Amino acid sequence: MPKLHVLVKKEELDGQLLAGKVVIVLDVLFATTSIATALAHGATEVIPAVDEAAARAEAARRPPGSFVLAGELGAETLPGFSHPTPLALIGERLAGRALVYSTTNGTVAVNAAAGASRVYAAALSNGAAVVEHVARRAEGETVLLVCSGSVDAVNLEDLYGAGHLVSLFALRSPGWELSDAALAAQLLHDGHDALEVLSRSRVGRMMLGRGLGREVAYAARKDHLAVVPVLRGGRLVAAGD
Repeated sequence: MPKLHVLVKKEELDGQLLAGKVVIVLDVLFATTSIATALAHGATEVIPAVDEAAARAEAARRPPGSFVLAGELGAETLPGFSHPTPLALIGERLAGRALVYSTTNGTVAVNAAAGASRVYAAALSNGAAVVEHVARRAEGETVLLVCSGSVDAVNLEDLYGAGHLVSLFALRSPGWELSDAALAAQLLHDGHDALEVLSRSRVGRMMLGRGLGREVAYAARKDHLAVVPVLRGGRLVAAGD
């Protein structure tokens, strides 16, 4: 029987035996929402850099004009980088170009999960596509839904996003064995509205205070993107069928 577990922050990856497991990383506001959006809008790949220095080094190796450099640290856009939120990235002419992307939590979580057999990036926006893709390939594996959180703290929006995926897995196939953390996330999700939860979360309140209500509302839209970002050779690309 396949098992479904939720890690409530990326730091819980430390000490996890990832070999043979599937990891789905969530950073709803906004890294994984932005990654899914970028690939859905024609980006050839997303390079998840662990920090600003790694992103700049990656950009220096690429021909000018072949990529978009975007990122933040502590919710502040890095100097010389494009804004890292999904709607802002749509305006960056991503089609046919790579996105070199660095964030405080989401891209760090993706890199921390690299030892798993497969690593995906999911959000509310592409949850159904990711669940369908992973469930079709599950063969008794343990699937870890990893909430990125914020520097060793739990983020409400990520836990809610994990609950969305748990509900989708359970709906698709009732044979999944849920951990208590997975069940808790599901109960949170099933009892609350997405936009309400995102708007009341700490990061959501911060974004609303900065006039980014449209970005929060976009991140709260469920299952409108069909893309499945998968980590291959240190880069996130759209998985084929």
